[in-house]
Amino acid sequence: MQSVEIYTSPLCGFCHAAKRLLNQKGVEFSEIDVFRNPDRKPEMIERANGGRTVPQIFVGETHVGGCDDLYELERAGKLDALLASE
Repeated sequence: MQSVEIYTSPLCGFCHAAKRLLNQKGVEFSEIDVFRNPDRKPEMIERANGGRTVPQIFVGETHVGGCDDLYELERAGKLDALLASE
């Protein structure tokens, strides 16, 4: 199973929705709160190729994108394969 990292902030509904999907799938993930740790935001922007909004989701070294992108992978039946890949 790939490691999953998600950059979030506490008042972000899309962050909560993305975490809810991951939790429903039983996926363990590391959460990086850029509101409480603003020094991590430049790292997020660089890793996300300029993406400044949260959430920014990474599966292994793959940048998934945001919440809509995560749900699109799930709808397309591609999320499980991405999570399982080595």
